Amino acid sequence: MRIVHYLNQFFAGVGGEDAAGAGPELREGAVGPGRRLAALLGDEHELIGTAFCGDDYASGHTEFAAALVEQAREAGAELLVAGPAFTSGRYGLACARILAAATEAGLPAVAAMSPDNPGLAEAAGIPVIESGATARQMGPSLERLAAAARKLAAGAELTAEDGRIGPVARTNRMAERSAAERAVALVLRRLGGDRDATEIPLPDFDQVTPAAPLSDPSDALIALLTEGGFVPAGNPDRLESARASKWIRHSLEGRDSVEAGEFESVHGGFSTQWANAEPNRILPLDAARQLEGEGAIGGLHTEYFATTGNGTTVADARRFGLEWAAELHGARIQAAILTAT
Repeated sequence: MRIVHYLNQFFAGVGGEDAAGAGPELREGAVGPGRRLAALLGDEHELIGTAFCGDDYASGHTEFAAALVEQAREAGAELLVAGPAFTSGRYGLACARILAAATEAGLPAVAAMSPDNPGLAEAAGIPVIESGATARQMGPSLERLAAAARKLAAGAELTAEDGRIGPVARTNRMAERSAAERAVALVLRRLGGDRDATEIPLPDFDQVTPAAPLSDPSDALIALLTEGGFVPAGNPDRLESARASKWIRHSLEGRDSVEAGEFESVHGGFSTQWANAEPNRILPLDAARQLEGEGAIGGLHTEYFATTGNGTTVADARRFGLEWAAELHGARIQAAILTAT
């Protein structure tokens, strides 16, 4: 088969975070880890091109995926392979989106990412193969991806034995035994000690371990965060009222509170009447400044971060959290107050 390989800007050799805004592009031949992937695919398959996009651009421009898939089809691609994305949230999300666009266009596709990657939740029903957690596992991750691509090219279905992870699309088929017989068989397996036996796997919800408490809040820098759709009046950033695809930041310098008429909530999941009448209900800047003045906290971050929690996917929410954590860590913030609605 003729194959196109998707990478982010880093693995495509375009640049790091400075190039995260790079737009989608398709280049001829294998690039970066694609060279090793091409060798692993063997002589019966040809890696004809490398598609890439900056992680930030891909996060904010969902149409990038359909554009790259169309370019890949025009180049003669018969299969699309993405990653490995490891645990990189934005990269994994981009892989999931380009797989979805390929599937919609009738182009077979497979990606590789860690089971902990936020993008996995958006790849429901689309083949994803497990990769290592970091680029240190690039070699074995590419080997699993190449094996999966060869099997998919042969028209076979990928299973857990191939390293497939994530939600699998349900299909109807005629069972060999009746429901009563299968139920009894499951009971017997449970009685025999198999606690995982089931015909319908339950969702795997995250278990988040809380951070340790601050030893001395009076010496700590604190940030204010909210998922309450909190924006400057008029919503200049066009933050969505539901199913947010992004988050925003604005300065708090020189402010002791957030006033009605200057800020508002665009959250679509509750009546914002009282929040807009008193914006400090959503972003408690007035109370935080009071604590700062009393010396109860060491100080406030100069910006607040906000998004909208209403209907936002778990994958996007996890990505926002990763990006917020990186930003706050870089600003030496020691704790955050996150208001929820």
